[in-house]
Amino acid sequence: MAESINATEDRRALLKGGRRYICAYGCARAWATLTFTGATAGAGMLDAAPWSFDPHFTFDLAYIAVSILLVLLFRRFVLLNENRAVKAVSFGCMVAASLFCAVAAWVPGASFALVIAGSLAAGVGYGLFLLLAAEVLVTFSLLRIFLFLSGAMVLGSVITFFCEGLVGMQAQAMLVLLPVLAGAYLQSAYDHVPAADRPKRGVPKFSYPWKLFVLYGLYAFAYGMRANQLVAGAGRHSSVSTFILMAVLFATAYFASKRFNIGLLYRSPVVLMVCGFLLVSAESLFGTAVSSYLIAISYSLMSFLVMFLLFDISKRMGVAIVAFMAIKNAEQLLQVAGGEATSLLGALGLPASTEALAVTVIMSVLILAATVLLFSEKELASKWGVSILEEGGLIERSAAEERTGERVEELSRAYHLSPREQEVLALLAQGKTGRVIQQELFIAEGTFKAHTRHIYEKMGINSRKELFDLLGISH
Repeated sequence: MAESINATEDRRALLKGGRRYICAYGCARAWATLTFTGATAGAGMLDAAPWSFDPHFTFDLAYIAVSILLVLLFRRFVLLNENRAVKAVSFGCMVAASLFCAVAAWVPGASFALVIAGSLAAGVGYGLFLLLAAEVLVTFSLLRIFLFLSGAMVLGSVITFFCEGLVGMQAQAMLVLLPVLAGAYLQSAYDHVPAADRPKRGVPKFSYPWKLFVLYGLYAFAYGMRANQLVAGAGRHSSVSTFILMAVLFATAYFASKRFNIGLLYRSPVVLMVCGFLLVSAESLFGTAVSSYLIAISYSLMSFLVMFLLFDISKRMGVAIVAFMAIKNAEQLLQVAGGEATSLLGALGLPASTEALAVTVIMSVLILAATVLLFSEKELASKWGVSILEEGGLIERSAAEERTGERVEELSRAYHLSPREQEVLALLAQGKTGRVIQQELFIAEGTFKAHTRHIYEKMGINSRKELFDLLGISH
């Protein structure tokens, strides 16, 4: 009983310091969905609009533009949370966009100009808000980052669900209230971060993890080709599919963080995306809901995981998270390009069967490229120090464990150990017994002994004591 109580208290302690961030990001995501990024954009302000123009397009343009600007000039602006001008532009644009939406709903004659202005302001404000929020989130441990991100997305979906039932003045008031709450909560979250834990102003020399950006870009383009044809409830913003996915991730990390294998999760988007597009051709039999949800969940999952890996790399390299997140946000351009590619195919007047075949061929190429990237992530661990793609990877390692891990990599290179031998060496360095290592690697006792013998022979040692001496581990 005592152990159960302690475990419950430990889990509750994980959320300490993150409730403000969860509320801030949750309110902002709900606001973006209710204004220009969701199916119920503007709480009905566009229902009677006499034009066919989609303000989501101008929102995306502004969002992409401000992201590219920060990619080029982030060194001038970090720390964003201590830059009053950046915060004023972000929250001012979000509130202004809400006011434009409210006025447009009550003054139909001026709707077009107001909606365009509102969508541009919303894109700028929300793009800056995400970067401000990232600076706050990077100050937490990896496990808390995972929990706070998924928890905020769950909250955003819940807020969206309740706000979609509002009409008239209530709906317009909520559109104005949400960005105000988001700004207030985010400022409070940053104020409560100890000064020693806040990001540093200086930016060391670094190289970008381009593999992750290419991977996300492939998924963004693939999703964009299908985004406009997804059923209601499926989407990347505060939708039902997002709620389901993030609720599962949050619950898993909250209750089973020590056994959570992100490596398996990292590869699952490919499976979901493949299944989703395979079912597109069978929609007459299964309907569109199944394929839509699989495609939406796969893209949301990949977006979440890439974001999480970028946070890990940023923390390890000491690089401002803005440098990475701005590029990820700018890749929204590829989602827009995917949508335009589908529209272009439709405009060619091709037979429906030919158009479907063309989309299938394009998707096959994209999925194949994504598969190659996903299953060659060894570079992430060796070059970027990402060690979370394994069981229990959400748990922060101590300084001693970090040094031991680095020593294992050094010895593996020096003595030309095979990848499997390096895995065995790493587990031996953790003090695990042969039986435990056999169970974790799913190998027989004879195989384990063979790997251990090869390691000893290559290193010129004869006992675990000598191995520990090489690793610099006290025993």
